[in-house]
Amino acid sequence: MADFLILDDDNKKLNVDNNVNNVFVVKNVWLVDKINELIISLQKVKTSEKVIFYRLLSTMTNAWMGLMKSVSIIERQEKNPVFKRILLKFVDELKEWKSLSECMLLYPQSFWEAEIWIIRSWEKTWQINKVLNDLAVQIEKVESISGKIKSAMMYPMFIIVVVIWVIAVMMTMVVPKLLGIFDSKDDLPWSTKILIYISDAFVNYWLIMVITVIVAFILISIWKKTDNGKYIYDNLKLKIPIFWMINQKLILSKFSRVFSWLISSWVSIVESLKITSYAVWNEVYKQKILLLSEDIAWGIKMWESLDWDKLFPDMMVQMIQVWEQTARLDQTILKVADFYDEQVDNTIWVLNKLLEPFILVTLAIVVWFIAVAIMQPIMWLADTISQA
Repeated sequence: MADFLILDDDNKKLNVDNNVNNVFVVKNVWLVDKINELIISLQKVKTSEKVIFYRLLSTMTNAWMGLMKSVSIIERQEKNPVFKRILLKFVDELKEWKSLSECMLLYPQSFWEAEIWIIRSWEKTWQINKVLNDLAVQIEKVESISGKIKSAMMYPMFIIVVVIWVIAVMMTMVVPKLLGIFDSKDDLPWSTKILIYISDAFVNYWLIMVITVIVAFILISIWKKTDNGKYIYDNLKLKIPIFWMINQKLILSKFSRVFSWLISSWVSIVESLKITSYAVWNEVYKQKILLLSEDIAWGIKMWESLDWDKLFPDMMVQMIQVWEQTARLDQTILKVADFYDEQVDNTIWVLNKLLEPFILVTLAIVVWFIAVAIMQPIMWLADTISQA
């Protein structure tokens, strides 16, 4: 009996230990899930993945497949762990009778507010399948324009980085050895003196220069996130020669396309403008579009509010005036978006053609200055030796 009791006590101890371990494991799993949710909430889903998601969802719902089952099937074949986790969360939320737009609201980093509003408006009509494929097409068009600008700037930025690296190598390794043959620097030409000062700065203060650039970059990044800093920075981007044309046309294209989606999806014009103001990614235009929504709320026509405004070209205002009177504003705005998409393509092509010779000429001037600064005292020294 005693042995039985001892065994019973041991079993109780074993059960207690198992319970403690189970609680520990449950807490660890809960903590890992929370960390995963935090990481996912901070990451963005790629546009290409969203486009595939919308198209697959459109195909499945058009085939009379339920929304929850469709999302579950897409989740099982998704390769990206971040998007897979998001879709798994969607399935859980849909089981709780949440709508797709409510699920998307959980991840504002990945889904634009305009997307959510468009889907929400069609959910009310129980015809969400009709908008998903069109939404994918429009998102692709918006992102393709931004992608073209980024790709167009890759080559100039690469050339600039290479030029800076070459100059740094010359100033730290080549120039000091060439200029070391001169004992007195007082009689040297001004170009050579400037070159010596620049070389000394690269050799002796390179660490300070690197730290200064890094600190300046961090401070500017923080300043750009403030309301005042963002407005000033975005305003400066609209004033940089040549680049302001691309920036303005890109903003107008995004404004026209997103605004067209919303009003064609039965969202009110005032609400559509408020949502669109956040989609243009420019604080100057955002403030103007918000003022425009207030004017329309007070009964002022859209073209009247935009008339004589430098941010919106006369051609665009006149088209809005004509078509606003015919109650076909969504179709007109979409045509404006297509027009500015083409304008952005043409401007990028011209900019690429202009930037390449400009960079080469700048590089040639830098090389010429370094060559002159080095050769002048050498020629002067050769003349002095020959005369002696």
